[in-house]
Amino acid sequence: MGLSPGRTAAVLAIDAGNSKTDAALVAADGTVLGQGRSGGFRPPAAGVAAAVDVLAEAVAGAVRQAGAADFGGTGVRGGPVAAHVSACLANVDLPVEERALLAALRARGWGRTVAVHNDTFALLRAGLPPGAQPRGVAVVCGAGINCAGLLPDGRTHRFLALGKLSGDWGGGAGLAAEAIWYAARAEDGRGEPTALATEVPAQFGLGTMAELIEGVHLGTVPVARTQRLAPLLFAVAAGGDPVARSIVDRQADEVVALAAVALERLDLLDEEVPVVLGGSVLAAGHAQLDDRIRMLLTARAPKAVPRVVTAAPVLGAALLGLDRAGAPEEAKSRTRAFYD
Repeated sequence: MGLSPGRTAAVLAIDAGNSKTDAALVAADGTVLGQGRSGGFRPPAAGVAAAVDVLAEAVAGAVRQAGAADFGGTGVRGGPVAAHVSACLANVDLPVEERALLAALRARGWGRTVAVHNDTFALLRAGLPPGAQPRGVAVVCGAGINCAGLLPDGRTHRFLALGKLSGDWGGGAGLAAEAIWYAARAEDGRGEPTALATEVPAQFGLGTMAELIEGVHLGTVPVARTQRLAPLLFAVAAGGDPVARSIVDRQADEVVALAAVALERLDLLDEEVPVVLGGSVLAAGHAQLDDRIRMLLTARAPKAVPRVVTAAPVLGAALLGLDRAGAPEEAKSRTRAFYD
């Protein structure tokens, strides 16, 4: 089933993260008509207009796959391709940012109505059981870390999620920075011995941390490459390295701290409620991290029900759009089945 010229889908779902953007056109019956992908979404660094251009690439791909014609880079000639645009976006953490992105997406003309949410709400929606009320907490830990809680009456609890400036710790990039910090101090004698001191530079074909630090400082080693060390950190931790294990433990502590505060602020600590976990770090199945999160969460919120979501985050954006359209559970189940 495709989208022919002159027809519109029910929902244009967009999920934009730091590393990639996914778009999907979804019919009223939940059928996914077309998908598209583009690069990372970073309006604080690139500016709103350039960041929305990245979204446009993914939307264009979804429209092409759905079979619609004549898609323009700044809109769709002849009218919108969807009744509603459900956009769940990383790096949209403040009301002023939401307003700016809402205006920018409306100007593109992709849908008759537009809703902009932080991408954490897409994770939460994807992790709610079928037919459940919008009630729970989600923690996303991918390149960065964030958390949001939601009640059926629309009340939310959110965090600023602006990195160390707002008290955040961890996420893939943060874990990579910690691995480098501990490795550097181990090599020069200021810190505890750790296998990270040899394993980290080896990832770059180098023999010492001093060589790696020099390379980053002089620009011969791109900073972006140093932000992809989280899998190595987890591998070293799984091998029993005490320093690496302590970093993984702290990441679990941070995840539970976020979830517990959100539950407390929404008066959900003593209720059975889903705590949805997602993002590349939490969805990777690291046993030490997973076990500690469950142990600590049980201690702080005994009735909380942790659930890891591994489906593409655009599923959550699509479900939010179908909610808005009043779609039946059968339609939502069809969309879930496509992504699960």
